Amino acid sequence: MPKLSTRTLAFILLQGTLSTSAFAHDIHSKPDAAVPPAFDVTSASASTDGRLATFAMEVSGDAGSLKPQKVGKLAGAKVDAYVWPTKLDPATVGFAKGSGILALAITAHPDFDDTPLFDENGDGDPTNDGAGWHSHWVVLASDKGCAGGLKVLDISPGQDLLPATAPGLPLALDSPGMSPVLKGQTVRITVPVKGAENVNFDAVAAHLQVNEAGKAPLLCVTGTYKVASGNLTLPGIITREKK
Repeated sequence: MPKLSTRTLAFILLQGTLSTSAFAHDIHSKPDAAVPPAFDVTSASASTDGRLATFAMEVSGDAGSLKPQKVGKLAGAKVDAYVWPTKLDPATVGFAKGSGILALAITAHPDFDDTPLFDENGDGDPTNDGAGWHSHWVVLASDKGCAGGLKVLDISPGQDLLPATAPGLPLALDSPGMSPVLKGQTVRITVPVKGAENVNFDAVAAHLQVNEAGKAPLLCVTGTYKVASGNLTLPGIITREKK
């Protein structure tokens, strides 16, 4: 399969093009020696019991072993992320209906903390945890101003609809505090979400960056390490867990 540019991937994702079959549930990808092993996604899966959904991806190396370098300030800060774009409507978790592509993300960024309600590292300070891996719901939207053609949707806090646990940033980003598990070659997280059965998803290892001028687009996807499907067509299907 020819390698697609990140802008092309963004176009495919936002156009909603699918190439799924009734028998396609998990996603599998061959290891790629050109990709850092910590982000070399080789498979992805998702399941639900009707109340909780579990998303997982496997990488060829040690999951979570690489994190972005600290730049010392919010402007220009780097973000690494394991992301599951989905066909769930953003309203499912409290964003405005039809506002973009709802994605579940596990991120690390040593220059800022966007989970002010939680003390992930247990040191008594809930405002210094950005460097550790933590979870978000985000809404993605197209933006030609971003190198990757995608951004976390810019919003106006207090005006645009947001989940109750949103951190107050001008972004369609929620910090509900679900703890991810990164162990061995596996990245996994379980989240409360209804209506997830039979919904399409994909899995992506990506890098993002905060705008150096501190203005919109504030948080751009600057590129991908690896897309599980190869072409971001969201071929995975969230399956019902077997009892």
